[in-house]
Amino acid sequence: MRILLLSMPDSFEHTPTIAIRMPNGALASLAGNLDPHHDVAIADLVLVQGSVRQTVEDLMVRHRPDLVGLSVMTFQRATARRVIALIRSLNPAVRIVVGGYDPSLAPDVWVHPDLGVDAIVRGEGDVTFRELVRAWENGRPLCDIPGLMFRDGGEFKATPHREAARLDRGDIRPPNRAARVLSGYTLMGRRIDVVETSRGCTYDCSFCSIIEMRGRNFFRFPLERVIGDIRDAQARGARAIFLVDDNITLDIERFESLCHAIIDAGLNRLDYLVQGMTAPIAARGATLAPLMRRAGFRYVFLGIENVLDDDLVFLKARAKNSRVSAAGRNNTSLEAVTVLRRHGLLVVGGLIVGSPNDRRESVAANLEFARRHVDWPYIQHPTPYPGTPMTRDFERRGLVVNSQPDEYDGTTAVTRGEHLDPEEVEFMRWKAERWMKVRHIPAVFRHDPGFVLRNWSRMLAHTFRGTTWRSVVGLEKDRDVFQRYRAIRRRERQYLDWPDPLDMSAVPQRRTA
Repeated sequence: MRILLLSMPDSFEHTPTIAIRMPNGALASLAGNLDPHHDVAIADLVLVQGSVRQTVEDLMVRHRPDLVGLSVMTFQRATARRVIALIRSLNPAVRIVVGGYDPSLAPDVWVHPDLGVDAIVRGEGDVTFRELVRAWENGRPLCDIPGLMFRDGGEFKATPHREAARLDRGDIRPPNRAARVLSGYTLMGRRIDVVETSRGCTYDCSFCSIIEMRGRNFFRFPLERVIGDIRDAQARGARAIFLVDDNITLDIERFESLCHAIIDAGLNRLDYLVQGMTAPIAARGATLAPLMRRAGFRYVFLGIENVLDDDLVFLKARAKNSRVSAAGRNNTSLEAVTVLRRHGLLVVGGLIVGSPNDRRESVAANLEFARRHVDWPYIQHPTPYPGTPMTRDFERRGLVVNSQPDEYDGTTAVTRGEHLDPEEVEFMRWKAERWMKVRHIPAVFRHDPGFVLRNWSRMLAHTFRGTTWRSVVGLEKDRDVFQRYRAIRRRERQYLDWPDPLDMSAVPQRRTA
């Protein structure tokens, strides 16, 4: 069977494609877990944001797929619908499968007959997708495949839930990077790839979709497999590796063992990026941070979430971002940031501002913390992603003020609070973090001077979108610049000149049997 796997071109505000273009690791894993006789092509459309339609048309002609699979996040829904409609216009007989966080947690929005989806893979797709392809290839019924919804005549049927894979049993094969047909994955000009070492998390943060997606669990790949996967990425040209684990610091001893394994394998000349919790890094930082530096780690995405205890309680993130001492429970954010930066690691500060009880002072406190203590801000607003406890709370309290999912990108304020207008919170974040990003340029220059010399003007132009000479000399207010920026951001979300097959005012109804 000829199979084309697509990820969407939509990118986050804090990961502009001029600086970072990351491969979709899930698609490479899907390709690696299919039976080897299939002809599989992977296309990450984030690499071709300016030519999405032409690229999809070329791929359909070149690969003549029998099946197209799309990985979709919530803010990518509108783009995915247009891509599906374009594909259907080119080949009405092709089978369409969707998967990823949004189809898994909000399948109702993917079953409308005008959309033309044939199957929805829910949860982890490695095994489910393989079994789906086998069934279609051999003409077998789909009803016995767990983790699936599929079109049967005029209705969708749902199969039982599939449990998350136990990674230590060898059930999940290594990814197939050779299936990628587009190139250009970079981090500050360096070729980058992604590697998994574990999956899952046991914390229940209210804003997070992981528990809803795969349950409360944490499974690890054997370190030998991880090292082999890093070697494969390096052999294909990667000079930087993003470890995409849901929560790699959940098992801090294993993370330390991984650092030693990277050093022993001679793979510490690569740059590594990782995301982690503050509490274990604060507790083990004196020995862990220098070890990470020796292993080649450069950036740490730190899930600070919020520096105020009341907001951590609302986000249900207090347990993972604090620890108990004789003086009580203390926020570990500053301690974790300090120890990482002391040993030369750069901190990407993940914070969330705009919770229901926030006032200007609490938002300002978090912005000031980011300004003083993090190297790159990744500041977001509470967003009602499908299925999360936060979403249910927001909906119950009537706090969702924007129902356009394509704006659920984390940096558009779509919920209101008790004391602040959402636009005011978004304005405060936007105004503050522009200058935080500029401040990071010298650190990038020291590591990748050629990239900065070639791209500094484009980087500044992106960061200060909406700015004019009038605003520079003080003839326009920051509010005017902000409104222009928001208009630009809305236009940027239109990646594909093709009609959306669904009327967004209609709410599709799922029919299951």
